[in-house]
Amino acid sequence: MSFFKKLRDRLTKSSSKLDEGLEAIVEEGADAAPDEPDVAVDSAPEPERVEVDVTPIAIEETVEDEAPKKGIIDRLVGRDTSPRRVLDDEMVEQLEELLISADMGVDTALRVTSNMAEGRIGKKLSVDEIKSLLAEEVARIMEPVARPLPLYAKKPQVVLVVGVNGAGKTTTIGKLASQFRAAGKSVVIAAGDTFRAAAVEQLQIWGERAGVPVLTAPEGSDPASLAFDAMTKAQEDGADLLMIDTAGRLQNRQDLMEELAKIVRVIRKKDPDAPHNTLLVLDATTGQNAVNQVDAFQKLADVSGLVMTKLDGTAKGGVLVALADKFGLPIHAIGVGEQIDDLAPFDPEDYANALVGRG
Repeated sequence: MSFFKKLRDRLTKSSSKLDEGLEAIVEEGADAAPDEPDVAVDSAPEPERVEVDVTPIAIEETVEDEAPKKGIIDRLVGRDTSPRRVLDDEMVEQLEELLISADMGVDTALRVTSNMAEGRIGKKLSVDEIKSLLAEEVARIMEPVARPLPLYAKKPQVVLVVGVNGAGKTTTIGKLASQFRAAGKSVVIAAGDTFRAAAVEQLQIWGERAGVPVLTAPEGSDPASLAFDAMTKAQEDGADLLMIDTAGRLQNRQDLMEELAKIVRVIRKKDPDAPHNTLLVLDATTGQNAVNQVDAFQKLADVSGLVMTKLDGTAKGGVLVALADKFGLPIHAIGVGEQIDDLAPFDPEDYANALVGRG
């Protein structure tokens, strides 16, 4: 199964919420629409798209052939008879409210609906046409941030992984390490969450599975000291990547956030440019709270990219659009489950289509 199919199948909570909302909006005003010929949606030329490299980190996805496009005769014979509603100010406001309820955020929802409505006020739209326009606008916002995790010649490349408790940091590190190892990279993991034995054990399981060494320290040890020792070990071994797990931090706990800053200060004694990547792992089920987390971690840990997990368990998938729109940080990967291939590089068009429930 391709990752897009998996994403589409598992993003049902988000897509169902939008789908049901769009149907209700169109049906509400369908009968009141003026009796006029249907007008095609694509009155304006389609915007130029930017090609984005979304090559998987380690697992190469196969792209299935698209279904052949219908010819003009097919389109005329199979004319769409689904309910349509005239796009007016009231409908635009209802669309805004629907997107906000999907955690897209006020500013982003306003921008998306404004672009959708441009040049189309007074025209009749069906649910499928609205989905197409919505997916197009979401993909346009997200294309600039869809970038795989960069790999540098620097050895070891230090990847610091941060986030709040329960976001999925440990599992994400295990999956990435396994994928990098499968791609021929030598990887070392530092189990920097020295306060939670379960996190260390989980990393050790992933390390055994992938053939990656996991460096640990006694429970309650100073994580900054472990990070320093791990850098020494990675340098001695000539490792390509060192991935450092950290304890879960609440962005409103200043003491915990300062401890994270200490880790950064200590590893910079070994390499002034480290960490070379700081990945913030976010739990999609937290909705708009993810915006606050990015803001807090970016100030303290100089976040270089995002990974969003648990998109399969929420109706708040729109928050990823808000994050892309507000911060512009690279989105390296998204997760929709617990298996190794449930984490894949972020593809904006696949995500946009899955979000709105398009096949």
